[in-house]
Amino acid sequence: MNKVNVKLIETQAELDEAHRIRKEVFVKEQGCPEEIEWEFEEESHHFLAKVDENAAGTARWRETQNGIKLERFAVLKEFRNNNVGAVILKMILNDVPKDGREIYLHAQLTAKNFYLKHNFKPKGEHFWEADIEHVKMIFENPL
Repeated sequence: MNKVNVKLIETQAELDEAHRIRKEVFVKEQGCPEEIEWEFEEESHHFLAKVDENAAGTARWRETQNGIKLERFAVLKEFRNNNVGAVILKMILNDVPKDGREIYLHAQLTAKNFYLKHNFKPKGEHFWEADIEHVKMIFENPL
């Protein structure tokens, strides 16, 4: 696998690429209702990962009443297990404000071990979003 490049999305064309990835992963692959996929777009900070010049993955973060929420992590099938998600996550963690607010996400259970490796700890009971079991996970910044 070649080098993964991740950048903050700045153009409509880049956002369209991210939306294409999310539609493929969440709507088509996982069966998430399309109407909930596009919530909170305007207030989110979106990122796009490319391998060579191919759009490979995306994610975003936004401010909520509970802190900084990382969400919509999606990597296309052909790029999975090649560090794309880890590079996106590191880029986002470098971008979020470091002001003491909680940094959290709602992890699908299939992704829980990935987040555990990156200093996220589960908090609370499992719950269902879009018919997929999730757990809230909190980022614990290592000193």
